[in-house]
Amino acid sequence: MSKIILVTGANAGIGFELVQLLAEKGHTVYLGARNPTSGKEAQEKLIEGGSKTVKFVEIDVAKLPSILAARQEIESTEGKLDVLINNAGIAKMDTNLYGLIEATKAFVPLLRKSTTGAPVILNVTTDMASNAFQARPNSALHFVAYNTSKAAANSYTIALANELKKDNFKVNAVTPGFTSSKLNNFGQGGKSTRDGASVLLPWALLGKEGQTGLFIGEDQKEFPW
Repeated sequence: MSKIILVTGANAGIGFELVQLLAEKGHTVYLGARNPTSGKEAQEKLIEGGSKTVKFVEIDVAKLPSILAARQEIESTEGKLDVLINNAGIAKMDTNLYGLIEATKAFVPLLRKSTTGAPVILNVTTDMASNAFQARPNSALHFVAYNTSKAAANSYTIALANELKKDNFKVNAVTPGFTSSKLNNFGQGGKSTRDGASVLLPWALLGKEGQTGLFIGEDQKEFPW
């Protein structure tokens, strides 16, 4: 079954690659980006590469009017949403936590109109959001704003998964692992953005029997909260 999917922060990096992977499977994918110029350029690149089911929608998760306008556009065109992928991220609480929450709140009513029987909310997270992992004596990469905002978003994932479980929503947090991208100045030693997106792919396409309320690592196994 073809699904209607929104990926935020998708004009580059893991988000861009995930849009392509999803489109290759025949899904209608909204490439969300706050900058319409870069967003439309990304859409055109994917369409030229054969991903004909990619659509662009302008959405800045740090601005509520932008979120609501994006919801209205998708609702008017599609009438529903099957999958919300909260991928937009930067070292700011406004985007990583508050924006994620506002976007989720705005799109849940549209996700309730999904005909799949199992609407999906996938929150893209990081190893550094794990309090258990970061509390180890030998831990590193303690980026205060980024780690704290992502850890808080993880907590929201737990609460949301439990709140929506009765309606068979599948709500999970997944980390692609260390990936070389613009976000980390293309740090050496990381996986490609395509490989990072591949980690997320199965969790974006969960069906009725899929699990919910999990923090998943790059090895597809549960990661410590």
